[in-house]
Amino acid sequence: MFEKLEAVEKRYDELTKLISDPEIIANQAEWQKAMKEHASIEDVVIKFREYKKVKQAMEEAGELLQDPEMKELAEIEYYEAKETLPKIEEELKILLIPKDPDDDKDIICEIRAGAGGEEAALFAGTLFRMYTMYAEKKHWKLEILNENETGLGGYKEISFMISGKGAYSRLKFESGVHRVQRVPDTESSGRIHTSTATVAVLPVVEDVEIEINPSDIKMEVYRASGAGGQHINKTSSAVRLIHEPTGIVVECQTERSQFQNKDNAMRMLRTKLYEMEKEKQDSEISNARKTQVGSGDRSEKIRTYNYPQGRITDHRIGMSIYQIENFLNGDLDEMIDNLIAADRAEKLKGE
Repeated sequence: MFEKLEAVEKRYDELTKLISDPEIIANQAEWQKAMKEHASIEDVVIKFREYKKVKQAMEEAGELLQDPEMKELAEIEYYEAKETLPKIEEELKILLIPKDPDDDKDIICEIRAGAGGEEAALFAGTLFRMYTMYAEKKHWKLEILNENETGLGGYKEISFMISGKGAYSRLKFESGVHRVQRVPDTESSGRIHTSTATVAVLPVVEDVEIEINPSDIKMEVYRASGAGGQHINKTSSAVRLIHEPTGIVVECQTERSQFQNKDNAMRMLRTKLYEMEKEKQDSEISNARKTQVGSGDRSEKIRTYNYPQGRITDHRIGMSIYQIENFLNGDLDEMIDNLIAADRAEKLKGE
């Protein structure tokens, strides 16, 4: 580990000189690339320098233990440093885990009603409200891209974008099947029903990250419509894009102009193609390198929302929270923090 840290520190020093070089500054693309790399390893270098400083203090205090006049003071310094070093080592191990390059990206989230008919659609609406409230707490921006409402206020499906610092890093573990156990409003006998909704969280990608041949896209336009025939547009502003090589279909109808809807649909298409490529690469990695927490298997049942017991259980980490109302009002951080910690622990095992 320490050889790796020495190499990282050496690279950091090289980059520090590089970003101050007038020739590099003149080439903005090169300068930005160097700045990004410099920032990405800065935390590791700062922590490594702290480790070296504490280690040196311990060694110096160890030498002073032989001096009767300095022994008492040296003992305090020596044992304080000895206790601190393992903690810093653990922090360094975590910092050395390769960062997910998508962590700082915005996200596109898709929620689809699963098994359970109208109750599943209502649960999809509950999940959408939960993520909306979480985004508000984080001061992130949420924009609906496409929605298919049902008459009772649920959603057969809804797609939306969340923009904000670290959105993907916090929400990527939400992908999968969410299960609800509750008495539906539509149930007169008071029986508990089990329904599901599927959540997919994808990182938003830019044009430069994925190239799309315009001739591969078939575009269809149609009139946008809301639930029960409301908000019917008199112009064909809604856009459907079909990527013929892969068969991926995306739709957007929330904006008033066809141009804006096409722009959003292209963003969704790029994101889905990027995710497809990413899944292909991930499947080539050996199973030993995959984490148990996971962030992408949409067929995996990840969480149960049990209303009668007021309990939310995440099955990947075996964690239960008994504050369902707060959770559904967007208090997700405790669960998300534990999912991130579990993911790091799995990655450390694989190192």
